[in-house]
Amino acid sequence: MNFRGRQRAEHPGFQLAPMIDVIFILLSFFIASQIFAQWETEIDITLPTADTGKVPDRLPGEIIVNILKDGSTVIHGKALSEEDLSILLGRVVKMFPGQPILIRADENTAYRHVVNVLDLCRKVDIWNISFATAAAETAGAP
Repeated sequence: MNFRGRQRAEHPGFQLAPMIDVIFILLSFFIASQIFAQWETEIDITLPTADTGKVPDRLPGEIIVNILKDGSTVIHGKALSEEDLSILLGRVVKMFPGQPILIRADENTAYRHVVNVLDLCRKVDIWNISFATAAAETAGAP
């Protein structure tokens, strides 16, 4: 005997609660990634200017090495000695060959400090290196 009768299954319609959950997860992801993308640029470094200087597109996984006026190196807000920097870069190259490195040096940093970081990169076989510069301001700009 069929006691249920002939009932049509109703279409549940558009489920709003799961869609709101997905939107909040995406929103929190983009907010968190934006914070980490700007993290390295908060260090007080005055970049040298260049006429052709522009903000390039960031490469995925790019490591930013900040060189301060006194020659100390900072990565992810952490000051590193030459030995620590060499170990860190060596581990990165071992796990990710061809890893891009961006060097941000203050315009008043002695050239020898930049060369030391370049030498460390060469020793651990990092070849994908770029330098950060600021765009030159024009005289008529407000």
